[in-house]
Amino acid sequence: MGFTLPNNPAGYAAITVPIVMFLWIPVVLYLFSRFPARKAVVASFLGAWLFLPQASLTLPSIPDYDKISATCYGILLATFIFDVGRFRTFKFGWVDVPMAIWCFCPFISSITNDLGPYDGFSTLLDQTMSWGVPYFLGRIYFNTLDGLKQLAMGIFIGGLVYVPLCLIEVRISPQLHRIVYGDFPHSFAQMIRDGGYRPNVFMESGLMLSAFMMAATLIGIWFWQSGVVKQVWNIPISWLVWILIITFALLKSYGAYTLFIVGVGTLFIAKQFRTALPVFLLMIGMGVYLYVNAGTETYSSDQLVAYLSDIFPPDRIQSYIFRLNNEEILVDHARERFIFGWGGWSRSRVVIDEFGGMTVQDSLWVIALGQFGIVGLISCFASMLSPVIALFSTRYPASLWFNRKVASAAALAVIITLYMVDCILNAMINPIYILACGGIATLAMKPRERESSQNERRAVRQRGWQSEESGGDIS
Repeated sequence: MGFTLPNNPAGYAAITVPIVMFLWIPVVLYLFSRFPARKAVVASFLGAWLFLPQASLTLPSIPDYDKISATCYGILLATFIFDVGRFRTFKFGWVDVPMAIWCFCPFISSITNDLGPYDGFSTLLDQTMSWGVPYFLGRIYFNTLDGLKQLAMGIFIGGLVYVPLCLIEVRISPQLHRIVYGDFPHSFAQMIRDGGYRPNVFMESGLMLSAFMMAATLIGIWFWQSGVVKQVWNIPISWLVWILIITFALLKSYGAYTLFIVGVGTLFIAKQFRTALPVFLLMIGMGVYLYVNAGTETYSSDQLVAYLSDIFPPDRIQSYIFRLNNEEILVDHARERFIFGWGGWSRSRVVIDEFGGMTVQDSLWVIALGQFGIVGLISCFASMLSPVIALFSTRYPASLWFNRKVASAAALAVIITLYMVDCILNAMINPIYILACGGIATLAMKPRERESSQNERRAVRQRGWQSEESGGDIS
């Protein structure tokens, strides 16, 4: 048994980290005893994601104990104790099939690579704890529009809470994780950019922090424009949104900037033209990119690199070229085990020099293809995107996105789409988005009453894209 802490120096981190990690389950139980169950789930996931250390405790026969698994264990235990009837609300449906396949893929990959049933079961548990359990909790806890609104509000408030911490690290450099937990979880050289510092706070990297703050800012803009919320802590929502925008601009992450621009563009196109076309175009673009890169050998990145060179700084282009070179090697290797992949133990990577150096797997899609094959790759993206497709195409079209009741669900669905776009370039598992996906999956499977649909559309037309009700205040 031991902790995995990148670059962990000997010292107090060896004491503070396990104490905090093991105390989190009692904290989750306390939250359930003190607050309504849904609110406790939001506080548990966001509290862990924002403030627990980047650490992993290796225990025998169970998945590594980290901030995600600690939260999932705590919530499952609390549900058994305080809200056991909640489990009966889950009914397996067609939209759950891709997630079930994605969670079961590691077992098949281990068996087909002669790694044995024990390895397969161990990796299956790990995949289920990281993806399946947050999705399942989303299915049973955030299966209504009001539930998704609570989750969206939690993300927005989490972004506001992180504002002063981000500004501190912009000024003094990323130090908070080291100060509190005695360790810095990432390469410090990557935190220096454009003559300043890129904050990290308590997340794995500056990229992960920027992606979260992008989501919080986008939700804030959506709340503001749809009139869902007028005030938070007696402060006008517009002021808070501008605070988030300014803070987000200081994070120095060009990828997150690009996703934010796409998200805002999607928001205003939906508002002006009543269409979800940008979301579906993003999904089509992802599908084409993955098909060309994973399924064919004819793709050339030269034209894309030349185009991007006119937009992004040279150091970012060099980083992207390095990524493409690695991906080309990794995909060629993955095609040797194309159906179910190479399994674990770094078998999906390739040695590239005489010193044992190996290719770098930066993107989630490359990891999924290499370890779990084309079945894993398709099920991974389908598990996150099929609920969004179902929600927008059959239940809540873009004409309802700014209805006061629907706005939060629409914002989260767009953010999930942007998250999967980011997974084309990065490999950051975020349980908050998986949690939201589970809730959206439940909504997507619910039958929609025709009369309710007509009333919602009538309200949107009469109030100029605002709901007939005034926005609420949060004090």
